[in-house]
Amino acid sequence: MEFLSVIIAAAAGFGGGAVWYMILGKPWMAAAGLEADENGRPKGASPMPFVVAGICMILVAGMMRHIFASAGIEGPGAGLVAGIGIGAFFIAPWTAMNYAYAMRPRTLALIEGGYAVLGCALIGLVLGLF
Repeated sequence: MEFLSVIIAAAAGFGGGAVWYMILGKPWMAAAGLEADENGRPKGASPMPFVVAGICMILVAGMMRHIFASAGIEGPGAGLVAGIGIGAFFIAPWTAMNYAYAMRPRTLALIEGGYAVLGCALIGLVLGLF
C-alpha cells in the first residue's frame, strides 16, 4: 500500500503542476525567456521535461512518505500542513537561492516556488489520506 500511496501522491503533485502552469504558463514562459510557438507552447518543446518531472515527483513523494512515517505525521490535515512546510521552507527557498545565483527573474522564482508549495501540499494531503 505504501508504494501505491507514493504513486498516487506523486500523480496529485504532477496534476497540480499541470493546473498551475496552465494558469501561469504565459508569465512563466516570459520569466524563463522562452519563445512561444504558434500554439502558445515553448518552441522546440520535448516530452523529456515531463518524464523528468514524473520521476522527480515519485522521488519527492517517496521521501515525504518516509519523513511522515518517521515523524508520526498522520491524517490529511497534518499531511497538508507538513507538505506546505516542506514546499515553503525547503524547496522554494532552495529554488530561489539557485535562481538568484543564476540571475534569473524574481517572477520565475515565485512561480516555481509557488508550485513547490502547491505540489508538496497535494502530496502531503494524499499521503495523509493513506
